[in-house]
Amino acid sequence: MFSSDEAQARAEVPSGGGGTGARSIRELQEFVRIPSVSADPARTVDVERCAGWLAQRLKRAGLTTVRIVPTAGHPIVVARWQGAPGKATVLIYGHYDVQPARVEDGWRFPPFAAVVKDGHLYGRGASDDKGQMFTHVTAIERLLRANGTLPVNVVCLFEGEEEIGSPNLVPYLSRHREALAADFAVVSDTRMLSPDQPALTRSLRGQLALELEVLGPSHDLHSGSFGGAVHDPAQALCEIVARLHDGAGRIAVPGFYDRVRRHSRSARSAIMRHAASDASVLAEAGASTPWGESGYTIAERLALRPSLSVTGLVSGHTGQGPKSVIPARALAKLSFRLVPDQEPEEIAHLVRDYIASITPPTVRSTVHGQFAARPATIDPNHPAMRAAARAYARVFRRRPVLIASGGTIPAVSEFARILGIPTVLMGFASPGEAAHGPNEKFSLRNFHRGILTSMAFLGNLGGLRRADLRAGAQKRNAFA
Repeated sequence: MFSSDEAQARAEVPSGGGGTGARSIRELQEFVRIPSVSADPARTVDVERCAGWLAQRLKRAGLTTVRIVPTAGHPIVVARWQGAPGKATVLIYGHYDVQPARVEDGWRFPPFAAVVKDGHLYGRGASDDKGQMFTHVTAIERLLRANGTLPVNVVCLFEGEEEIGSPNLVPYLSRHREALAADFAVVSDTRMLSPDQPALTRSLRGQLALELEVLGPSHDLHSGSFGGAVHDPAQALCEIVARLHDGAGRIAVPGFYDRVRRHSRSARSAIMRHAASDASVLAEAGASTPWGESGYTIAERLALRPSLSVTGLVSGHTGQGPKSVIPARALAKLSFRLVPDQEPEEIAHLVRDYIASITPPTVRSTVHGQFAARPATIDPNHPAMRAAARAYARVFRRRPVLIASGGTIPAVSEFARILGIPTVLMGFASPGEAAHGPNEKFSLRNFHRGILTSMAFLGNLGGLRRADLRAGAQKRNAFA
């Protein structure tokens, strides 16, 4: 049975898909209104303000120890409740930083206004990741208020640099390995299969972000005086970028696919059984024609295969009107998504060598590293995954399905590597909620159901022995 607090919370869920407790929505709006853009130096004060807001909220929730930890970049917020001796310890991770956002990118509402409309909260970070992580904060508060205790011990680790690759998380984890000791981690920064079909994520791609710089003449030149006599760096950059893929959509870097796992067609079908259809992916993207590596469905390309995207091109005059100037410099932002067992450092070395080999002798190129994160896989039979599956089924009235994600969460692979713990990827976002894009939003109904699911999940964990959690996979597949 649900606790009285849990039952009351369940009663607030509207059958038609509308909202949650007024205070919870109000607080989430406050959270989203803080423009905590980690990539923008002009927003540093806002990122720090957001960390302070979150720390205060964790104190009000009843966490007994709350600290804002300075780093070489943006702060990490750490909170603890350890009043359940002999019970498991759960590390709850999330990030309070967000991607940049501008109204002129196509937003219906100002991106930091946190407008509630048609059962959704609109705003940058509403889904990725403020709304999802806030489900756990609210769940902890409700359980403590209802029962005066939690079924397990909890360590909350919320960082402000996930959107820039978590550069200071690894040093923090390494320095505080013992203090962060836990049986496993839980992260809510992934998607469900549909608004009413929950999903647990079984794998994440890794990421490598590089910046390609091409230099030509020592200064900008008049295109009338020098056009046709010197190699335009912007043109040279485009020539290099055009050679990063072959005609079949494969990445052309020699050795790039050497470590990519090869799956049989039957294995691919089993892994992708609950993947979104190609048509639905294209519809969400607003694209009419697919593109990519031949021989694979769109869903397989996103989850099982590596990719390379050009996420930015900058050179010369981009303002109004013409300017007859050859730029001296051109830049491209390159984003690689990697799959097991690709190592970001090795891929970066291969890319640098290849770009050096195809750079025209008329210009100079340099490849700068931006950030890297390893791929991650999760054992679907781990007892914590089974506890999460039962919690989803209890609240959503549907068992979750297993999905493979094309996204990246740097912390997940580092929790396994440094802390030696697995991670449960327990998402509450829905397809079409536009994370990283204009009009990002979060379903308030699923915000509320996420709170209830987190409460049920922690309750399920309280009934497990620590020895069971440490035993790893069970023989029977919970998702068969």
